[in-house]
Amino acid sequence: MQMVQETFDDLGTALSDVTFVVVDLETTGGSPSGSQITEFGAVKVRGGQVLGEFQTLVRPSTPIPAFITVLTGISNAMVADAPGIRTVMPQFLEFAAGSVLVAHNAGFDVSFLKAAAAETGQAWPGFPVLDTVRLARQLVHKDEAPNHKLSSLALLFGASTVPDHRALHDARATVDVLHGLIERVGNLGVHTLEELQSYSSRVSTAQRRKRFLADAMPSAPGVYVFKDHRGEPLYVGTAKDLRRRTLTYFTASETRRRMTEMVGLAESITPIVCASPLEASVRELRLIAEHKPRYNRRSRFPEKSVWVKLTDEPFPRLSIVRTVREDGAHYAGPFGSRRTAEDAITALHEVIPLRQCTPRLSARAARGSACALLEMGRCGGPCVGAQSVQDYSHVAEQAAEVLSGSSRQVMAALRSRLDQLAGQERYEEAAALRDRMMALVRAAARAQRLRPLSESAELVAARRRDGGGWEVVCVRYGRLAGTTITPAGADPLPYITALRETAEVVSSPSGAKVPGPVALAEETELVLKWLEQPGTRLVDLDGRWTCPVGGAGASRAELEPQAASWATVDQFDNGSWSLSSRPLERPAGAVPAGAA
Repeated sequence: MQMVQETFDDLGTALSDVTFVVVDLETTGGSPSGSQITEFGAVKVRGGQVLGEFQTLVRPSTPIPAFITVLTGISNAMVADAPGIRTVMPQFLEFAAGSVLVAHNAGFDVSFLKAAAAETGQAWPGFPVLDTVRLARQLVHKDEAPNHKLSSLALLFGASTVPDHRALHDARATVDVLHGLIERVGNLGVHTLEELQSYSSRVSTAQRRKRFLADAMPSAPGVYVFKDHRGEPLYVGTAKDLRRRTLTYFTASETRRRMTEMVGLAESITPIVCASPLEASVRELRLIAEHKPRYNRRSRFPEKSVWVKLTDEPFPRLSIVRTVREDGAHYAGPFGSRRTAEDAITALHEVIPLRQCTPRLSARAARGSACALLEMGRCGGPCVGAQSVQDYSHVAEQAAEVLSGSSRQVMAALRSRLDQLAGQERYEEAAALRDRMMALVRAAARAQRLRPLSESAELVAARRRDGGGWEVVCVRYGRLAGTTITPAGADPLPYITALRETAEVVSSPSGAKVPGPVALAEETELVLKWLEQPGTRLVDLDGRWTCPVGGAGASRAELEPQAASWATVDQFDNGSWSLSSRPLERPAGAVPAGAA
């Protein structure tokens, strides 16, 4: 495993190392749109020590109102010989460079500073900002001070300077208030700038004190597992930096109510350091599927996914199943719900006269009675002997072709049916058919896209890392069997050889058409997404990585941009719904799986 050196960005900046510039302004009014700055006062502090002060009067271009003079004591005569804002603003920006701005009611002061920067043609540096009023409202109770004005807080914290509406005096008083507030949050476990910026009283003291659970996390990519007092997983997640991510659960940056509840129950966090983000994502999926943590919502029940299956029997039919078996049948999916699977089946039945009865029919003799579908011409009647096994096989082959091969013919038939319904102004039926058609093509495209990888005995691929070296993965039958990182400048071949020898042994899912028996479909999709990223190189392949020309992937690419505009039934009117029947022009033969 490659070691990662911790940095201040990873761990957070200790408050004792932060340079604060506490600023206060006096102005001619309450809004920068019609008022100007008359005085700057600022104090630079770090680690409780004063590093410097900045104070100057500023000559405004308009007279100072009388009531402002009464409030601040700054008169027009006092600022007559003072420098203008074009002189003062660059000086202040130089004084405050690289610091965190602090102000009491910071929105007021920062708005004037930004307006002054724009007026003088200075780029605003985007200072981090702390507002002592916001912090005080969460830390100072009503029984301690009558309000959160600077004068009241300065008295509470024993400020050495009494605020009097002169900029430097008020800035000095605000420094003492800031230090008093930092002392209070320090007792609550807030020790970094990032924690102070996100501090909120909404985070309970008990929750904040649990941050020690994250202190032991390594600064490395991987998976984290919150566990309760019995050691049962509560929540599983991934992170590029485990320590940095888990710390956020104990601050106000975590706003999800269920996560706050989860942290209240958590007694430990287990880190699983991974070599790469891909490995972390795969481990997360497997852990969620195995333990089904109550606070995870995604991927908890992969076993509830359903598939559409074209049965393997003399007279095949479509059925909805929860398990992909090694039976040589054709499958499409998985579907997120039974309803979408039923929509896909209905779409196929719309244009392919498959039988819809459920009994298994023998090839020898017919049994049962005909249903209405025979009279409607939507079934050949194999149940009553009106259709032989050979004749019916041509029908079944059309359905198999949609699920496993080209879907152009069926999609053309469905689009023709859409034309017919819209021409008859049966827009609601057209909308329903559109949804069924999209459910079919999406599921078939998903299965066709995953099948080549799930049928390949082994695939080894590599991608160069930003910091040098290679990220190498070994995939067997669609399952991530192993991954490694090679050092920068090293020959990757020995590492690849070692990876192949130590990777997980995965048994062949012989006969299966999709990755159900070996890997979760989501896992195979994650691997395929990684393989399709630019810069990935195929090292070795034991299998065939292709998809059919004109397959469901091509139909999906053609239909989805148009389907996105069919939001309502009304859009079927005036021809705005209409699909082009011109097929995609592609050369004959197989194409790469990721492109089909």
